[in-house]
Amino acid sequence: MLRSFSHSYPVLGGAYYLAGRAASDAKRRLGEQEAPAEFARRVAIATYEAEMNICIHAISGEVVIVMEGERVDVVANDRGPGIMDIGLALTPGYSTASEKARTMGFGAGLGFANMQRCADLFQVSTQVGVGTRVEMTFLPRPGESPEEPNHAAS
Repeated sequence: MLRSFSHSYPVLGGAYYLAGRAASDAKRRLGEQEAPAEFARRVAIATYEAEMNICIHAISGEVVIVMEGERVDVVANDRGPGIMDIGLALTPGYSTASEKARTMGFGAGLGFANMQRCADLFQVSTQVGVGTRVEMTFLPRPGESPEEPNHAAS
């Protein structure tokens, strides 16, 4: 059982050096609670991808993490351009990232694919000209047992 936790992390568009705070904090907190390493890894990867999408594509946003019972919920809301074609945006390798983001090694078009792979429940809603909301739920999977805790939380 996870100790209850809820926190909102602001994300500023273009501030690449600040992105990853929510993911790092989630991984650290799960490690402190001796959550299975693979479970913590999945939460951290998907949360990082959500943060980077806000940083790359939006003006600003926030990532909210809620830990309760055996589940972790992550919601990423942004104030940005929205997504014109969600189906296309969910295609692995498709990206609308700027040249600056690509030069820095971001924007390969795998963010949504990684989020979908890592999350047990995944949903995207968007409004063009307003922003995008990504909702993810993480639950323990077979083989992610408490007997293999994440001792290397970082």
